[in-house]
Amino acid sequence: MTDHLFNLHGDVLAAMRRGPKAFSKLAFALSDAEEPADTANRHFQDRIVTAGPGDELTALWHRTLTSWDLAEQADWSDAPARTDARRSDTYDRLGFGADLRKALDHAVPVFKEPGATVISKEFTSWYSRDAAAARAFYWNSYEQTLRRKGWSDAAVSSLDEASHAVVERLSDPTRTEAYGARGLVVGYVQSGKTANFTGVTAKAIDAGYRLVIVLGGTLNLLRGQTQRRLDMELIGQENILRGADPADTDALVGVDYQDDEDWPAKFVSHGGRPSTLGSFDIERLTTRDNDYKSLETGIRALEFDKQDRTQPLYVPDNLHHAAARVMVVKKNSLVLAKLIKDLKKIGPILSEIPALIIDDESDQASVNTTDPKKWEDGKVTRKAINGQITQLLSLLPRAQYVGYTATPFANVFVDPGDEEDIFPRDFLISLPRPTGYMGVQDFHDLESEGTAEETHVRGIYDGTTDRLQEALDAFVLTGALKLYRAAHGVPEGPFRHHTMLVHESVRQREHAILALRINSMWHRSAYTGQEGHARLAALLADDFQRFADDGLPTPTSYDDLKPYVSRARQLINSGGEPVIIVNGDTERDYEQPELDFDRTPHVWKILVGGTKLSRGFTIEGLTITYYRRTTQQADTLMQMGRWFGFRPNYRDLVRLYIGREEALGKSKTVDLYEAFEAICRDEETFRAQLTRYAALVDGKSQVTPAQIPPLVSQHLSWLKPAARNKMFNAELVEIRSPGQPIEPAAYPSDAAATERNTERWEPLLSALGSAPVTLTNPSDSTSSLSRSFSALTATISHAELVSILSALEWERPELFRPHLTYLSQLDGRLAKVDDWLVIVPQLSRSNRTEASILGSVPLSLARRSRQAGKTVFGRISGVEHRTSAQRIIDGPGSEDLSISPSTGVMLLYPVVEGRNDAETASAAPHGVADPSKVTMAFTLIPPKSAIDSTRQLLRFQAKDSSHARDVFVTATSP
Repeated sequence: MTDHLFNLHGDVLAAMRRGPKAFSKLAFALSDAEEPADTANRHFQDRIVTAGPGDELTALWHRTLTSWDLAEQADWSDAPARTDARRSDTYDRLGFGADLRKALDHAVPVFKEPGATVISKEFTSWYSRDAAAARAFYWNSYEQTLRRKGWSDAAVSSLDEASHAVVERLSDPTRTEAYGARGLVVGYVQSGKTANFTGVTAKAIDAGYRLVIVLGGTLNLLRGQTQRRLDMELIGQENILRGADPADTDALVGVDYQDDEDWPAKFVSHGGRPSTLGSFDIERLTTRDNDYKSLETGIRALEFDKQDRTQPLYVPDNLHHAAARVMVVKKNSLVLAKLIKDLKKIGPILSEIPALIIDDESDQASVNTTDPKKWEDGKVTRKAINGQITQLLSLLPRAQYVGYTATPFANVFVDPGDEEDIFPRDFLISLPRPTGYMGVQDFHDLESEGTAEETHVRGIYDGTTDRLQEALDAFVLTGALKLYRAAHGVPEGPFRHHTMLVHESVRQREHAILALRINSMWHRSAYTGQEGHARLAALLADDFQRFADDGLPTPTSYDDLKPYVSRARQLINSGGEPVIIVNGDTERDYEQPELDFDRTPHVWKILVGGTKLSRGFTIEGLTITYYRRTTQQADTLMQMGRWFGFRPNYRDLVRLYIGREEALGKSKTVDLYEAFEAICRDEETFRAQLTRYAALVDGKSQVTPAQIPPLVSQHLSWLKPAARNKMFNAELVEIRSPGQPIEPAAYPSDAAATERNTERWEPLLSALGSAPVTLTNPSDSTSSLSRSFSALTATISHAELVSILSALEWERPELFRPHLTYLSQLDGRLAKVDDWLVIVPQLSRSNRTEASILGSVPLSLARRSRQAGKTVFGRISGVEHRTSAQRIIDGPGSEDLSISPSTGVMLLYPVVEGRNDAETASAAPHGVADPSKVTMAFTLIPPKSAIDSTRQLLRFQAKDSSHARDVFVTATSP
C-alpha cells in the first residue's frame, strides 16, 4: 500500500535543501490529486502521536529536524545549534502550531550534546552547504552506510557537521593560486577518528580532491585495518572489482577480499561503476595486503585524463571528470621514499593535483624530534618521517595536511614559525565525546562521589596479591555473560570477539614469561571442576550481579550461567592455548590469524604485550584489562588506555585491574589509576582552552592556532605531556604550586639591575617591624631537640606583592615567569589570596652582619653564592626557616604565628654574593647596605587554598620562532 503522506513529506523536505520553509505552502504546491495536501497538518500530527517503532515518516522527520538542530551554519536562524531556540526557529519557519510542535518534540527531542570545537584562522568560503549537496555522491553513500550500521540521526549529523568543518577550511580545489592548509583534528582514544577522516575523504573527493594519501600507522597490520575500513565503507565493491565479473571466479583472481567473510555483503555497493552513474571512480594505489611499492603502477596511476588538455587539472571541467586516487601508506621511511621518488618522476602535473594528506596518529613518527640546539647554523634538521612529510607537501603544492590524534600535545609543540612543518596553522578541531563512548570519565569519579571506580576499577595494591587469577576468572565469567545475553535476545554482533589485555612491561622477554605464567594458571584454574565453578559463582555474586545493567539480561543464579561458562572456556581455549603474545620488531610478528579481527570469525583470547598493543591498534571486544606498566609521558600512558572505546551491551561488564602502588625507578612508587585521572584533567583543561577561544566575536575568530598555541597542562610532576624529544619546542608558561615552595634563583648579576630590583622592595622594607619574633621548630625525625630562630615580620597585600614581583628583572626571566602567571591569578580569578606574611630571618649574633637597606630597620645579611659555571644561585632559604614557614602554612598546630587559610608565607633574605664574612661586611660599610650589592631573594609558599584542586599543575605552549619577540595573550586559567 502506498504511503501517500510519507511520499508527500519526502518531496516537501527535499525542496528544503537550504533550510526550513513554509511547509503547508510547499505541500499544497507539490501534492497530486491522489495525495491530499493536509494543509492543516492534522493527519501528520495524528501519525506522529500514534506512530510505533520503525515508522518511516517519523524517521524522516527525525533525520531532518536533527540535521537542522545541529547545523553550525544556518542562514535562517540566529540561534545557536543544539538549542531549544534553534528548534523554535525551525518551527516558526515551517509554520507549525503548538500541538504539532509538542508532538514532534516528544518524538524527536533536541539533541543538546556539545559539538566539535573549532579554532580557525579566517578562510575563503567555497564549500557551502549548497555546493556540498550539489556534489555528494560518495558522502551520500557513506551516510547511508553509517545508517545501515545503526548510527543514530544525531551521530550521523554530528559527523556531517564535523567533517564539513574540516573540508570547508581546506583550500578550494579549483582555485588558481596554490595553497596548502594545515589542520589538526583531536579525538578521543578509540573513539571513531577513522569515521571522521573517512567522512572528510568522502566530502573532499566529491568536492574535487583527486589524490588522497592516508598515512596509516607504522605497521602493516594497522595500515591494513585502515585500508579495509576505507574500502568497505567508502571506496566500495565496484571500485575494488574494477569491472571484474563477481560471478567469474577466474576474473576474481588477485582481487582483494575474496577470503574475507564480510565480502561482499558488508562492503558498500554503489549500484554500478560510479563513472557510469554520473560520478567518478576511485582508483586504489594500495590494497589490503600491499602497501605502496610499485614504480610503474605509481606513475601510470597518476596520469590523469583531462577533458581539455590545454587547461590545468584543477579547472572544473577537467577536475570533476577525473578519477580520484586513494592510497593508504605505512609511516615507514622506505615506503615513503618510494612514493616520493615516483612523484618526482611525474613532472609538472604535480602542481595541478588537489591532494589531501591525512595523517592518522599524527603525533607518532610525524613530529620532528631533533634538538634545535644541535642544528648547524640554525638550519632545521628533520627526522626521517617528518622530513618526508614536508617533502610530500613541497612536491604537491596543492596538498592539504590534516593530522588526527587523541594525544595532540606533541603536535601543538611544533614551531608555528616553521612554514614547512605540520603545525596546524589553519585550524584545530576538537571532536566531541561520542555518545556511548567509554572514556576516562567512565572510570574516574572526577566531579563528585560517583560509582565509576566502584563499578569498573579493581586496584592492585601490595596487600591484595596481584589479582591476576581474579582477572582471569572475570574474563571467563564475562565471556559467559555475553553468551547468556546473546541467547536471551541481545544482538550478538558486539560479542563476536571477546578479549583480555595484559600489559605489564615493554620487555619482550618478560612478555614470554608472563604468557607462560598465564597459560599455566589457565590450565590450573579448574573451570570444569567444582573449585573453578565456586570461584566464578562467588565473583558473579560479589561483583558482576551487583553492577549489572538492569536493562540487559543477567542470570539470577550461577546455575543459569553454568552452561555458558563451558562454551566460553571452549572459545577461549580454541587452538590449544588462551594467550597470544603481541610484540616484536618485524611485520612477521604481527601476522597471526588470531590478531586479525576482520578475517577471524571469533577472537576470544588473552593478549599479552607492550607498546604495539597501544597506539592505533584496536582490540575488539576488550572487556578485562590488567594494566601495571609505568611510563613518564602522558601521551604514551593515554594511548595505553585500550580499555577506552565503545562497549555496546556489555559496558557494565568492563573491568580494569590496575596497579595502585607500582615501582617507578629505584625509590619511587606511583599510582597508575591516579595517573590516568591526572591525564583526564590535563585533557579536559586542554579542551576547555580550545572551547574558550573557539567562540566567535562579531562573527570572527578570537584567535588562530598560530596566535595562541593551545596550552597543555601537567597535573602530576612525574608525568610529562609528551616525550622529552617531542618537547624541545615547549615553553613552560605556568606552574601552580599550592602549599609548595617557590624559590627562584636566577637573579641578575648586573649591579645596576640589582639596585633597581632592591629599590622595588622599598615599600615592603619600610613596613618591617623592629621587634623580632621567635619561631620554634619542635623535635622531629631530624633532631631530638627543638630549634629556634628570630625574625622580623610584616604583612603585605597580595596586590602589592604581585606588583613588586611583576617589576623585578631576572637573569633568565623564563624561569620565574610561569610562577608569576600562577601568582597573578590568585586575585580571585583562579583562587583568592588576601595577603602574605613576610618573614625576614635573623642570623645568630656570632656571625651576623646587620645593615639598613634603603632606610629599613637593621636586617641580617645572608651570604650566598651562585652555582659553579651558572648564573643561578644555589639554595636560598635555610632548612629550619623553610620548615617553620611550612608549619605555619600547614597549620593549625603552629604555636608561633597563626594565619588565615587565604594568607601565604614569604621568606625574604637580603643576600650578598660572597665567599666569606668579610666580603659580606664590605657590602654594608657603617651599617648601611649598598643596594647594588644586595639581592633581595625570596621563597614563597602559597596557601593551600590557592587553587581549586589539591593537585599541582604545569602548563606549556609552543614557541613560535617567527614571533620570538611578540607578546602572546597572557596564559590564564580556563
